[in-house]
Amino acid sequence: MPDWSVYLVTGESLSAGRSTREIVERAIDGGVGVVQLREKERTVRERYEMGREIRELCREAGVTFVVNDRVDLAAVLDADGVHLGDDDLPVRAARRLLGAEAVIGRSVSTVDAAEAAEEAGADYLGVGTVYRTQSKDDIPEAEHGVGPERVAEIAEAVDIPIVGIGGITAENADAVAAAGADGVAVITAITRADDPEAATAALGEAVERGKRERV
Repeated sequence: MPDWSVYLVTGESLSAGRSTREIVERAIDGGVGVVQLREKERTVRERYEMGREIRELCREAGVTFVVNDRVDLAAVLDADGVHLGDDDLPVRAARRLLGAEAVIGRSVSTVDAAEAAEEAGADYLGVGTVYRTQSKDDIPEAEHGVGPERVAEIAEAVDIPIVGIGGITAENADAVAAAGADGVAVITAITRADDPEAATAALGEAVERGKRERV
């Protein structure tokens, strides 16, 4: 079972001049539980080469490794799974290609979508955008965010793990966890941090604090 507490989504263009490999290594040292290869600005070939490195780092550390969007890349990289959005293959189709053991995630922002994804066989949900963010400017909810309130509604409606994503920092991650999230997914809160290891650890501490606040 993956440790969902801190989930890193990679983005070398958002890493303050550092390589994705360096960011992942330091996040692993800080206790990250899941790493998602995103790298939207890279070609598929470049993502494949980068993914081979990241997969090995994650495998050695016992960290779950998933690929954003591309089921084919997840398969050829022997990743632990894939994370799917509205424009990607349906969950059931990805399951047929990757098998029963694959970890398949689905991005959702409403209760109806969350319930549908769970029914389709998703293993976990990325819920958001929680707070306003600029790293997902193609998503309408990113302008304002759905807030921890939506996280709470979805947590109540489904029985699979959920991670909040979008605009999350060590200062607000506790509220997301307190609302019912099993963890938080971030890009810049780690990739742009002066010390990605310390930033990862701070996020983990905030998530655990938020879980303790649940009634």
